[in-house]
Amino acid sequence: MPILIILLLVLAFILLSGFRIAREYERAVVFRLGRYTGLRGPGLFWLIPLGAENENRVDLRIVTKPIEQQETITRDSVTVKVNAVLWYKVDDPKKAVLTVEDFRGAVQQLALTTLRNVIGQHDLDEVLKERDKINTLLRKTVYETTTPWGVTVELLEMKDVEIPQDMQRVMAMEAEAMREKRARIIKAEAELEASQKLADAARLMVGNPAALELRRMQMVSEVGAENNSTTVIMIPAEFVRMAGSLSQFLEGKHNT
Repeated sequence: MPILIILLLVLAFILLSGFRIAREYERAVVFRLGRYTGLRGPGLFWLIPLGAENENRVDLRIVTKPIEQQETITRDSVTVKVNAVLWYKVDDPKKAVLTVEDFRGAVQQLALTTLRNVIGQHDLDEVLKERDKINTLLRKTVYETTTPWGVTVELLEMKDVEIPQDMQRVMAMEAEAMREKRARIIKAEAELEASQKLADAARLMVGNPAALELRRMQMVSEVGAENNSTTVIMIPAEFVRMAGSLSQFLEGKHNT
């Protein structure tokens, strides 16, 4: 009788040892005698004990994985160091376990290789200025490869691009030259516009002598308003001619 009780207890323990609990975000890929039988979870499920059935747990949440810094060469032969971040999740646990030996490591290595290849297909200016375009290309390339594995790559983005110090100095000089070029162009355009306005004003004054005299008087008032020790007064040409004629008349009368 005690032996029977012991056997029953052992049998109950063996049966109870087959119960498993999977969290809401987990799935169990179950194998019976080495053959795939299906998915279990979430919640409570039972496996045949004593190794007849075993499981591989797969996390269905989005995984964030940093890609170690890579030193690569751009298309225009500039050596850069690039950091990236990978976001992916498992959509099909069966494929993820049966298709790839280690899908986590495979996805990371694929992202690393794709990053190096894509950077090598672009110039440095494109890498620095068109990150959105390159990130989209990275994600598309990795996505197409990992879909048969039951893994979906949500994002693969460059986080930081480090360029050599010499190249940084060259780029700073180039940026300064471009700013100086824009400044000179703006100044030249302003001088051109001012000369055109002056030419228009000159043509207007030639056709209207009264406007010319008013401008002269305005300049006199502007000069007088300044704190200068010397004031220059411009006299209309007609006044000068009249004064000259009067002087000649008086001189002739005196001689007579």
